[in-house]
Amino acid sequence: MKKLLLSAMMLLTTQALFAQVTTAKMVTEWERAKNYTKAYLDAMPDDGYAFKPTPEIRSFAQQMGHLADANYAFAAAATGKPSPFEGSVEKMADQSKAAVSKATLESYDFIINSLKGLSDSDLPKDIKVFGMQSKTGVAFEKAFEHQTHHRGQTTVYIRMKGVKPPQEMLF
Repeated sequence: MKKLLLSAMMLLTTQALFAQVTTAKMVTEWERAKNYTKAYLDAMPDDGYAFKPTPEIRSFAQQMGHLADANYAFAAAATGKPSPFEGSVEKMADQSKAAVSKATLESYDFIINSLKGLSDSDLPKDIKVFGMQSKTGVAFEKAFEHQTHHRGQTTVYIRMKGVKPPQEMLF
């Protein structure tokens, strides 16, 4: 009985911690993620933006473009506001360091400004994301997971170009 009571208390405590996610906390995390991604964009040499570790996968620029496209898409879906970016960052003609960095960092600005335009009471609202039922807050959490995944993939690209990737920025 004691184990069951202890387990229930731990579950409730964990749920309470996660229930305290606020738009302000999300903005802080997205600002950190933007700075971390900028460090990755800056670390890759200009000639590394076209680099592909193997022919069948995305280039570094395309990985960052894919990350940016998803940032725009998730924030637009979560808020109902249209993406300010026309087309696709991943497929834009100019895949230079300057162009990809600018578009990618602007995708973070769109996410951050979208979150700043929400209240905490907006986070549990029902929405559709890519045709699936979700909540506003969950859409931003999935976007965060997605950008973390693709940024992490580019660590290998940077190392293969002989550059040390940026130090992890957990806090």
